[in-house]
Amino acid sequence: MEIYLVGGAVRDRLLGLPAGDRDHVVVGETQASMEAAGFRAIGRDFPVFLHPGTGEEYALARTERKSGRGYRGFVVDADPSVTLEQDLARRDFTINAIAEAPDGRLVDPYGGARDLESRVLRHVGPAFSEDPLRVLRAARFMARFAPLGFTVADDTLALMRGMVEAGELDALTPERVWQELVRALGARQPSAFLRTLRDCGALAVILPEVDALYGVPQRAEFHPEVDTGVHQELVSDMAARLAPGDALIGFAALTHDLGKALTPAHRLPRHVGHEHAGLAPLDALCGRLKVPAAHRELAVVCCREHLNVHRIAELRDATLHDLIARCDGFRKPARIDQLALVCECDKRGRLGSAEVDYPQGETLRRARDAAIAVNARDLAAGGLSGPAIGAALRKARIEAIAASRTLRGSASTG
Repeated sequence: MEIYLVGGAVRDRLLGLPAGDRDHVVVGETQASMEAAGFRAIGRDFPVFLHPGTGEEYALARTERKSGRGYRGFVVDADPSVTLEQDLARRDFTINAIAEAPDGRLVDPYGGARDLESRVLRHVGPAFSEDPLRVLRAARFMARFAPLGFTVADDTLALMRGMVEAGELDALTPERVWQELVRALGARQPSAFLRTLRDCGALAVILPEVDALYGVPQRAEFHPEVDTGVHQELVSDMAARLAPGDALIGFAALTHDLGKALTPAHRLPRHVGHEHAGLAPLDALCGRLKVPAAHRELAVVCCREHLNVHRIAELRDATLHDLIARCDGFRKPARIDQLALVCECDKRGRLGSAEVDYPQGETLRRARDAAIAVNARDLAAGGLSGPAIGAALRKARIEAIAASRTLRGSASTG
């Protein structure tokens, strides 16, 4: 068989990055000949097979012809006469259109190796505009590769802008948008995802609630970056730094300030009540993209409570107890850790604040630990029952929280 390693495995090796999935292209074969050789067919839309020994994917060389709107509107031709160069021509970016023969020889008809050296993300050809998902893929690749110095080629960005203006992104399903967003939030520099989408006009289509933050001013004494959209980029990158690969934290960080876009102009640059105003656009975003419950629930908690955590030193012990209870933190203690982390991302996601301490997070976690150490069974053993146990439990937890804060204060001054 004429077999080539293709795509990300070749790209990442040339970049000196850890190897990921290994995909292969097979030239000159048919489904029957592949199955006769022991490969197991798994492709639904085009011929893809699993190697009988390694389990790696092998796809027949193919071409694609546009037949309708969206990323599914293609007719696939996997005839044995399809050449390797024809197969590579249908790929999105030149850096993904490099093949490697078993002897290590590179087949690079579209200059992908050159673009890797120049750190440029460039489309292979005009067929790029036939698949709207590639706009999101470009932004997601930038979230991964911007830290290496990559930029989007001007002609590629222009092509993406034209696709947005033509309404091509309307054909994307919520599931595919969410899939690309999650991968971008788990990458090293999510801000590059946001900026790339915004540069081509796609952010207003995909995430209008986030796009609306750009140009909204904040008080410079708290936000030297002033622009709320820029602040959001810094927060998202801080989330990637403090919780690498954790899209749950990344999504909550991304959506914590949506309410600032709704502040009336006459109140700017103050944003009184933005934490509650943000719940409506957050709900709209989650509904539109069919966001999973775990992501939605944490995002709501962080949007609603982040200001309370920032000013935790001012909260009464009972108020702090009720904050933890509202977050379901007694039943789901890990949620308090997540809330503390997102709030730290918010605080450190500001110009000049990337290395500041965030003691509020430790205060919140210590209060949670002290409160959950109170055992309701001990109260029941004392003869309490029914509603009296609930009232006594709340009182005991508040006292435990007060003690944890007193001990912390003594340790700080001792």
